[in-house]
Amino acid sequence: MLSKLSVSQRILVVDDEPDAVELVEFNLKNAGFEVVTAADGAEAIKKARTFSPQLIVLDVMMPEVDGLEVCKILRRDPATAGVPIVMLTAKAAEIDRVLGLELGADDYVTKPFSPRELVLRVKSLLRRGQAAADSAKPEQIRIGELLIDIPRHLVSVNNKRVELTATEFKLVSTLAQRRGRVQSREQLLRDVWEYDSMIDTRTVDTHMRRLREKLGRAAKYLDTVRGVGYRFVEE
Repeated sequence: MLSKLSVSQRILVVDDEPDAVELVEFNLKNAGFEVVTAADGAEAIKKARTFSPQLIVLDVMMPEVDGLEVCKILRRDPATAGVPIVMLTAKAAEIDRVLGLELGADDYVTKPFSPRELVLRVKSLLRRGQAAADSAKPEQIRIGELLIDIPRHLVSVNNKRVELTATEFKLVSTLAQRRGRVQSREQLLRDVWEYDSMIDTRTVDTHMRRLREKLGRAAKYLDTVRGVGYRFVEE
């Protein structure tokens, strides 16, 4: 049985198909969420900024402003840059899924999808964000120019804040907390994404590539161990 979460957790559902919106809205409300809906990309951007959702379920295929463009715009806005995004896509091609992740989406679900699976993925993303926000033990990791402030959910390089998604923050903080130890892609999927290894491990590589781009010169601390995974290294 799926446990219910606090109704204070607001989800923005974006899709131009009324039936799809109704299905997702019904299942999320039944799981205990507050739901706000939008029927197109422009409305999604406006409501994301107005209602400050804790997570966004975003369809890719929409007229005019599609989901990929919406994702790109929201990631550029400091007010919405850290909001987890789950992409809904009818596209089966791997390149479309990878593009969504590279633009900043935290996860994707391919249509047709199981409502139960979608709710589980939404809860998983929210738990990760909540765990970081509710950390009772103040902890900062400072290495060179890189600062990871876990309780404040903040990363900065040379005192300049780096805007990360919830998944990117969890990824870099997990590696930093285990610095010096190699973490396999399968282990990262379990600990960061809370998924079993049946999920494509290239998801980890895509997020790592984007994380390195955002960290700039501090990306030197993220080391690739060929054929195994990644580790956080100190100079």
